[in-house]
Amino acid sequence: MQRSAVLLSVLLVVAAVGPAVGGVGAAAPVPETRPAFDGTHSETCEFPYTERDATGTEVTIQSAPERVVTLNPSAAQTMWEIGAEAQVVGVSQYASYLDGAEAKANVSGPSGPSVERVLDAEPDVVLVPSSSYGAATERVAQLRAQGVPVFVFGEGTSLEFVANKTERIGRLTGNCEAGVRRAADMRQSTALMERALRDEERPVGLNVFFGYTSGADTFIGDVMETGGLRNGAADANVSGFQVINDETVVALDPEWIVVPENSPVPQNAAYNSTTAIQEGNVVVVDTNYLQQPAPRAVIAAEAILAAVHPEAYDEYRTLQAHGDDDSTATPTTAARETVTETPTPEPPATTATGTPGFGPALSVVALAAAMVSLAIRRRAR
Repeated sequence: MQRSAVLLSVLLVVAAVGPAVGGVGAAAPVPETRPAFDGTHSETCEFPYTERDATGTEVTIQSAPERVVTLNPSAAQTMWEIGAEAQVVGVSQYASYLDGAEAKANVSGPSGPSVERVLDAEPDVVLVPSSSYGAATERVAQLRAQGVPVFVFGEGTSLEFVANKTERIGRLTGNCEAGVRRAADMRQSTALMERALRDEERPVGLNVFFGYTSGADTFIGDVMETGGLRNGAADANVSGFQVINDETVVALDPEWIVVPENSPVPQNAAYNSTTAIQEGNVVVVDTNYLQQPAPRAVIAAEAILAAVHPEAYDEYRTLQAHGDDDSTATPTTAARETVTETPTPEPPATTATGTPGFGPALSVVALAAAMVSLAIRRRAR
């Protein structure tokens, strides 16, 4: 009886977060209503600086920030990637994978950021990606009521969005040149991958994590396409991040499946029937790269490219190293790291990273899915 009650409670949580594919998405992201950052102020980087954020709020930063708090690992990763980690004084618990993050204040609290911890960090600006804002609207209002500049970003929909966001974070934190340079590296890498893939056919791919998939207008979908796949979920008219049911998986019959390392492919008849599973075509990507709209998402695209199109990947690396008649490649973080591809996912060790990049809503779904699975296995014994 007690197990049944727990199971019912978990199912109610899952139902409240989001329905199956075709319905409303799991999260309530903030839409991006502003024009793309154009780098207009990249040369001067002067302060005071005012810009409208994704909530429509005019945010003014009086002087170059010395103390920055990030409420989501994607914003923290971006600060690290533009060489500005020394300015960061507070991070969320999910940013612990970043080198040196343990020395920063942990501003996470129950079910989201802690207003008290953020204020204790005495920030000059607080960076709030879309997923964090959707779960902490009232807390953002409380911070603003205390006179703290809080900048909320819109929902990430592509790698170009991530590049724009990187430039914008550079501008907001007084690192204009570094932000523009890192964004240019990203755009260069994606352009070279596109060149390397110009004669390749793109097989159907499917991203799966804790029962969810990435449809059209998602940065993960764009990562997959940049790596040489067709996003099967988008072909099936899935938009945003939504639950995917077994019937859709069977109908799509993906040739490749892409998963973050903390979410193995479901082991059931639907997935086992797919070409991807039967041929061992599963790409396991670092969760912190695949699921965060931040510069290292390019590394996730590289991992997919290396697995799906190894010859094109070799050409891409050559273009990166030497350039060609159309462009001169600049080595990026992705070029400096080793890309690995795991043909069959293994259950990862339990870590404290949870489901970074998507905020509390999908973290609850991940926990719920695990509890449901555990309860079902126990009842089957």
